[in-house]
Amino acid sequence: MKAVILAGGKGTRGKPYTEYFPKAMTPVKDKPLIDYIVRYLNSFDFIKEIIIISDYKGLGGQIKNYYSWTKNSKKITFVQDTQSGTGGDLLHIEDKLKGDSEFVLWFVDNLCAIDLEKMRKIFKEKNSIACIATRTKRKEETGFAVVENGIVKEFKEKPIMKLQLSECLGIYILGKEIIKRIKTKTNQKEINLSFDILQQLSKEGKISAYDIDDKEWIDAESPTILERNEVTVKKIIKQMGF
Repeated sequence: MKAVILAGGKGTRGKPYTEYFPKAMTPVKDKPLIDYIVRYLNSFDFIKEIIIISDYKGLGGQIKNYYSWTKNSKKITFVQDTQSGTGGDLLHIEDKLKGDSEFVLWFVDNLCAIDLEKMRKIFKEKNSIACIATRTKRKEETGFAVVENGIVKEFKEKPIMKLQLSECLGIYILGKEIIKRIKTKTNQKEINLSFDILQQLSKEGKISAYDIDDKEWIDAESPTILERNEVTVKKIIKQMGF
């Protein structure tokens, strides 16, 4: 089984930092963000190869340079971002995914010690074409108040809130059938995996969900977010085994 890390994108949410380095190279403690993901993927025996898609003609070249001297226990393949959307990028690496019935897709700005083994089990048990990581609760960054008849009765500082809808995280397990679905959209300049492919699959009942439960997750969109959530980041890294 292979793992694909999507490390392209313009990094607009991370500006001005991403004008100097790609989001994947955002410093987290003493290493770049992507290295935690790569090393975590390495910890699963069933992951045999890691494919990193990025704009290597631009700032993404920093990723390749980093791994040119960093030791890695598994093969890393670097693929140029096609600028054709998330679905287009997957279609571009179809030949590299041959021989595997499913693969992991990990958006680089997701930091989480997710149990891929359990997620893979759900993917198979539900006979799904795609399995997406979700969560139904999260710790808020602001304070809340209990209000009755216009009077504040109690303050709750950064509480853990139960969500009405499951929040979708950027970590997937996808079956090879997904490539066939993407091919039906090749008339489009850009193919968005979520809107153009997964939306229809959800209507067919072909997408399963793996709830991360009490595991921490963070959208590592910028150094500012990571610094503001330093305690959470340290906890995630510890859960990853680092």
